[in-house]
Amino acid sequence: MKTKSNNWKVNLYNKKHAFVYQFGEELIELLDPKPDELILDLGCGSGQLTNEISKNGAHVVGIDSSKEMISDAKSNYPELDFQVKDASHFHFNKPFDAIFSNAVLHWVLDAENAILNMNKNLRSEGRLVLEFGGKGNVATIVNSLRKSLEKRGYLKNAKLKNWYFPSISEYTFLLEKNGFEVEYAHLYDRPTKLADNENGIKDWIEMFGSLFFVNVSEQSKIDILEEVQNNVKSSCFNDGKWVADYRRIRILAKKIA
Repeated sequence: MKTKSNNWKVNLYNKKHAFVYQFGEELIELLDPKPDELILDLGCGSGQLTNEISKNGAHVVGIDSSKEMISDAKSNYPELDFQVKDASHFHFNKPFDAIFSNAVLHWVLDAENAILNMNKNLRSEGRLVLEFGGKGNVATIVNSLRKSLEKRGYLKNAKLKNWYFPSISEYTFLLEKNGFEVEYAHLYDRPTKLADNENGIKDWIEMFGSLFFVNVSEQSKIDILEEVQNNVKSSCFNDGKWVADYRRIRILAKKIA
């Protein structure tokens, strides 16, 4: 689920960035779905985790703001319910027992509205199980990208706020302010190996940072991608593999108001 018009290349996502949903399988254990529970997968992408949750007998609805992702999810899992909806503006008539979200909420810049929506669509004492980028996530890559853009005069692009990476205190404050009790919160480093050993950083930026290149010439884009990958190599290339400096925030909370 992305609230901005990022250029989503579904095939590239599934082929080289499958780690996004593969890491989320552990989060399902924290969710602990029960048979007949009604669960929302917020930002379901291509539906892989939605399908895994459904295997426990829960009734699952997957939503994502990307039409391309939802189309792919429906093609992969036609028996499941997938809908195009935005994290900051969604509504269902029947409240959910739980809302699950993996690697999504860092895309939602309107964080408080997303929290309010999650609250409104949960039953009393319904649970949130969330994981997304936390403070300092991919800082090495993104700081280098901003410098390369600025050096070439793309000052507006260099200052783009593409993601929301909060600290634990920042996000738990918003949850508690809006009717949740936080039961567990953890910010941790998760260095993540990228699939392409040759162009790993360039592919990562192409997949997740396309908005940085709006109105940037094609040659400048090529030069910037090459420069960034070279500049971060000492930090992000280990044992023949490109590694992104991920930091994740994991939250378990309960609706109390």
